[in-house]
Amino acid sequence: MARVTLSNNITLNCKVDGPEGSPWLVMSNSLGADLSMWDNQISMLTAKYRVLRYDARGHGESDAPTGPYSFDDLLEDVIALLDHHKIKTADWIGISKGAMTGMGLAINHPERFGRMVLADARAVATDGYKAMWDQRIEAVTSGGMEAIADGSLGLWFTEGWRTANPKATAVARMMILGTDPQGYIASCQALRDLDYLKDLGSVSLPVLYVCGSEDKGAPPEDMQVVAKVTPGSSYVEIEGAAHIANINQADIFNMAIAKFLGL
Repeated sequence: MARVTLSNNITLNCKVDGPEGSPWLVMSNSLGADLSMWDNQISMLTAKYRVLRYDARGHGESDAPTGPYSFDDLLEDVIALLDHHKIKTADWIGISKGAMTGMGLAINHPERFGRMVLADARAVATDGYKAMWDQRIEAVTSGGMEAIADGSLGLWFTEGWRTANPKATAVARMMILGTDPQGYIASCQALRDLDYLKDLGSVSLPVLYVCGSEDKGAPPEDMQVVAKVTPGSSYVEIEGAAHIANINQADIFNMAIAKFLGL
């Protein structure tokens, strides 16, 4: 892993896997996670790709500048990261906040991307969604990351998976606790202002939407609407997965994205 300072003066932690000369794929993490959340996908993806993972601003070992953040900030970080690595075009996989970032990139920077896998993500902030983020911000402000760790795990993974995988659950909990509280709050402020649904009809890239059947954070019925308004997109549901489907049901998630990506 390496921390790289980009042209927009933010330093992001990133990791590159896979053979030189292969086509690029970029992976973007969820809120409260870091680039290690993609470990279960790397061996499959590097059979075809040179994979760039990064800790989004405010997360992992990346900078956590003073917020609030906006999705414009998150998009700018990605384009600067591509430029730093001299990547002309790349495929994309994002989950939750990382998928929302992908939506923004598909709308605003389609010339830099090919295929996109967008998993477990909403596309617009409803009043209830905004209120949830206000509550989350208040909880972290008063109690730090410990205040939302267990609740996040309850959204990320099904109860049966957490019971069957105590070590992996503990690792995920430590990942959440390792997130900078101010970076987390600033990212929540970006999520509170999410407003991409109205623009998804302009997307011309091939998009696969993926959703856990048990996802309460971005429910299947909401993601199906997002898929319907995105021209030419496809949708697949991961049975038995909650919000972080790529960990909760890694094998099924991998099979779902393999055909779309030509693996």
